[in-house]
Amino acid sequence: MNEIITEDYAAMSRAAADWFCERVAKKPDAVVVFPTGSTPVGLFKELIARRKAGQFDPSRLRIFQMDDYYPVDPADPRSLYGWLKLEFLDPLGIPESQVVPLPGNAPDPVAACFRYDQALAAVGGYDLAILGLGPNGHIGFNDPPAQPTDPTRVLNLSQSSIETGIKSWGSRQATPTQAISAGMAQLLGAKEIALIVSGSHKRDILRQSLRGPLTPNVPASYLQQSANVTVIADQAAWTE
Repeated sequence: MNEIITEDYAAMSRAAADWFCERVAKKPDAVVVFPTGSTPVGLFKELIARRKAGQFDPSRLRIFQMDDYYPVDPADPRSLYGWLKLEFLDPLGIPESQVVPLPGNAPDPVAACFRYDQALAAVGGYDLAILGLGPNGHIGFNDPPAQPTDPTRVLNLSQSSIETGIKSWGSRQATPTQAISAGMAQLLGAKEIALIVSGSHKRDILRQSLRGPLTPNVPASYLQQSANVTVIADQAAWTE
């Protein structure tokens, strides 16, 4: 496991962009998956700026959506796909034809998850997975307890994730209690993984993830078993 520790959030975002751009330069048609939430926003802005400056070419990337609330329509303000498209995919000029969604409005979510996993298997899995770290150790929306073999699926959100959602959506009634998420097996199987972490509030869970026992109660702890993992964290989040 490689570890890159930066001075602050802005430096972490630049380091994550460096990590990503170096690999895309070697494989321009890489199959990639990005997280949502506040942590990757700086990375997204950095990649958009580099694309505008002609320093980064995302035109051949193949994007798989990591997760979404369920059930929500793409036009719903709570849609993570809608947010990702507006904030990142559209500014990068990535057309929908290069994106495999996890539809939050799928009438048959079991079939939708099966098609997603089939599409991912057909391209050989993720080349690059950039993961965030949830306050309870989740990756994607794989809330604890989560086993490393868990597939892509619809799941009930933990109380921790619901409380995080309430901060965004203003009330418990407005906050979805379910999500559709790429599976642990799919995310852990990526050829290269970058775990990006920022802030002192993530310090304890980062320590548990990297130094603690492998446990379904901290899903990110299973990254210890994955090859080619790079942790990119700012000093506030770092535990050592």
